[in-house]
Amino acid sequence: MSQMLKHIKWCLDKAEKELREGKKHKGLIKINPDINKAKKHLNKAQHNLDAVDYFKEGGYSDWSASAAFYSIYHCFLSILAKYGYESRNQECTISVIEYLKEEGKINIDNKFIAELKHGLSDEAIVEIREGLQYGVETKTKEAILKRLKDMCSEIIDITKDEIYSKKD
Repeated sequence: MSQMLKHIKWCLDKAEKELREGKKHKGLIKINPDINKAKKHLNKAQHNLDAVDYFKEGGYSDWSASAAFYSIYHCFLSILAKYGYESRNQECTISVIEYLKEEGKINIDNKFIAELKHGLSDEAIVEIREGLQYGVETKTKEAILKRLKDMCSEIIDITKDEIYSKKD
């Protein structure tokens, strides 16, 4: 079993254990594929992309990075819902996206996965978001904002194609 599949199994087992204990799960569960939920996550992704400009215009561009991060993350959650998963764990979400890509079920460039994974690049959205969220800077550079918006727009378009396509 590959490392990725071991991680997905761990995520499923974690959620199952938490649910058995009467807790809200913080892992991954299998659900019936839910295109309506997928569309709602896609709408949230667009909402978060719109927030990038809203924060910038309001003088809170440091929060734009968080909005961009969650725009991409909701695209991933949208895809998971289409394929019958619910995730409440970012690493579990990324593992399922990688698995679906490896299985040929989705066609997403690895750059989007890399944007949400820790340690792959200091330029990744996850690192930018955490630096601004936990740091003391209150402004995001214009070039970074443009890159974030372009990246979000691209993954939203890809996700729309994925969600509205008839393939399974």
